[in-house]
Amino acid sequence: MSRPMSDLAASGMFLPSQTVGTVLCCICGVPMAPNPANMCVGCLRSRIDITEGLPRHASLIHCPECLSYLHPPRTWIRADLESKELLSFCLRRLKSLTRHVRIVHAEFVWTEPHSKRIKLRLRVQREALNGAILEQSHLVEFTQHDHLCDSCSRFQANPDQWVAAVQLRQHVSHRRTFFYLEQLILRHGAAARALRIKETDRGVDFFFGNRSHAVKFVDFISNSVPVQSKSDKQLVSHDPKSNTYNYKHTFSVEICPICREDLICLPPKVAHALGSIGPLVLCTKVSNSLALLDPFTLRNAYLDAKQYWGTPFKALLSSRQLVEYIVLDVEMESTLITIGGSKYALAYVQVARMSDFGKNDNMFIVKTHLGHLLNAGDHALGYDIYGANMNDFEIEKYKGFDLPQAILVKKSYVEKRQRKRGKARPWKLKSLNMEVDTAVNGRIDEEKRNTEYEEFLRDLEENPELRFNISLYRNTDYQPSEIASTVGGDDLPGVDLNELIDVLTLTDEEDNRDSMN
Repeated sequence: MSRPMSDLAASGMFLPSQTVGTVLCCICGVPMAPNPANMCVGCLRSRIDITEGLPRHASLIHCPECLSYLHPPRTWIRADLESKELLSFCLRRLKSLTRHVRIVHAEFVWTEPHSKRIKLRLRVQREALNGAILEQSHLVEFTQHDHLCDSCSRFQANPDQWVAAVQLRQHVSHRRTFFYLEQLILRHGAAARALRIKETDRGVDFFFGNRSHAVKFVDFISNSVPVQSKSDKQLVSHDPKSNTYNYKHTFSVEICPICREDLICLPPKVAHALGSIGPLVLCTKVSNSLALLDPFTLRNAYLDAKQYWGTPFKALLSSRQLVEYIVLDVEMESTLITIGGSKYALAYVQVARMSDFGKNDNMFIVKTHLGHLLNAGDHALGYDIYGANMNDFEIEKYKGFDLPQAILVKKSYVEKRQRKRGKARPWKLKSLNMEVDTAVNGRIDEEKRNTEYEEFLRDLEENPELRFNISLYRNTDYQPSEIASTVGGDDLPGVDLNELIDVLTLTDEEDNRDSMN
């Protein structure tokens, strides 16, 4: 009787290792691992082409205006060059190919952007002789044929042939809200269906070729900032035979005139509804609701659009009236706390206006919510209540209320930024293609607009929460200076490079990877 294998191993006897058997290829006689065809890979590929009969050419209908592609019969799909959307669209156009082979990988092959060609390299698998599975590379070339879509065709025939218009307005003295909304619109593609965008004196007009697109855009704005909207329509034509009517629709959207960093004196009715907060509060954030903070008690509240427009009010002082102070002394009162994602700490601060510093002895001791940020010698921006001329009826309703001499809003980096004035940023923003309406005041003050845009960029650098919903892109033209690293090595706030998005650019580098036989 034979001994079991375990006993043989225990006795120290030699056991031969198990090897995989090989067979000879029936064509060339090369040793190989056995397969159902008994042929090596080279012989299989030389005799069987699994891509035979597969399409190598196809055509695409492309709209050069809106960069969309026609998906028959009438659907237009927007897709950028070499994007995931375009790759998925091209694969759907090759449905006949998937009936015969299995696609395991797909990628673009770079072509000249003006060649009207899109090349797609596929890795396909197919069952060959006697159940053997072969994998092979297959190249498909798409030819683009330019043809305007229906909306672009109507716009080219008559640029004023819009169906719905959205008039976005805000009655304030600056455009900071529109700069912020522009970035939100770009990130979410909310105005992708707009035929034309026009910048006006107090807002922006958006023109759409379909009423449903305008309604969707108004809903997006309503979810971004507190607004109230009205709609109207005007009869353009009427066909009594078919009983059809053509209207032009207009949506008037008014944005709440309260902006971030504004000082507000709440009406008694609103203050009571918010838990007797204030009455002097700061607006710390604007989304679909207003985030209000009492800088003296750190109590906060949120005011939505319905509550605001039920009892509307205006800002007591806006960010354009901020005054620069120098901090002389800081005495902490409370520990650091977090409210709505932001950190605050109460402190008593002795400050003096920069305009008075060295000229007189006017100093103020104020209570602030910026105790964790300020130190002696720092600069801060705040509202000069002591020297301001305020005629507000809401303050008069609070009898016996003592106004503070100053309200600090944020830490100032003006002194430090002067060292880096004129230097480029390592990041940049995209902008909408807007027409400028110069028929209202003759022309828009470009210098004022550039100043406000620069202030908006500084706010993005200083406030991480503000750039949370904004896409920042790498500035390819930026070159770091060695002088900048030695001069001004301070705590100047900036944007982390990890937050930046690389801009997709097409280069002349050819992909010379060898295709599989």
